[in-house]
Amino acid sequence: ARFPAARVVDAFLRHRPRHRPGTRWRYSNYGVAVLGHALAAATRTPWEDLLTGQVLRPLGLNGTTLRADDSGFDAPGHGKDGESPVPPFDAGGFQAAGAVRATPHDLLTFIEAHLDPDGAPSQLAAALRAVRRPVLRRGIGHRHVHTIAWFCHPTGGGPMYFHSGATLGQQAFLGFRPDTGTALAALCTRRFRAHDPFLATAYALLAEEE
Repeated sequence: ARFPAARVVDAFLRHRPRHRPGTRWRYSNYGVAVLGHALAAATRTPWEDLLTGQVLRPLGLNGTTLRADDSGFDAPGHGKDGESPVPPFDAGGFQAAGAVRATPHDLLTFIEAHLDPDGAPSQLAAALRAVRRPVLRRGIGHRHVHTIAWFCHPTGGGPMYFHSGATLGQQAFLGFRPDTGTALAALCTRRFRAHDPFLATAYALLAEEE
């Protein structure tokens, strides 16, 4: 919350990359936040309007908001004990990296579009197919693949796409498997704890062979 958009962009402009672009990989919420600002600048459209017009409205995601408000879509989060309430998450200038609030119905609608790009609105079909495309491989034997938006792990029947995240009072897991036609949206209103079974359980459910 203490990093508004201008501060995020200024920090990026002051930073000198340690490696040539495309040669190293690190997971970076900061990088995604900067990408959001770059897209907004390139299109001359505020991030919220850009995401709403390009993604939320075409998919009919009316149960989704991009900030804490009085919409009722922001479930109260809790600390590690699962009981102590925490204030709504304020992403500040990091909106593109994790400011979305959505109902389970909207999350499943979003993943179903990824399962069947041909059945999605025509203006999104190409993008939904593109985000499945591998951009790098890593891990032992390079078995684990990353697309521009998803982690991609192999299963007996084909690739499994997923992404997870957490804030001070929430956890979320989204994933889908084209080979089984399965989509999974898992949510938890509790802060992540060491050895927390939530993400591992969600991953195992999606990875389970029929």
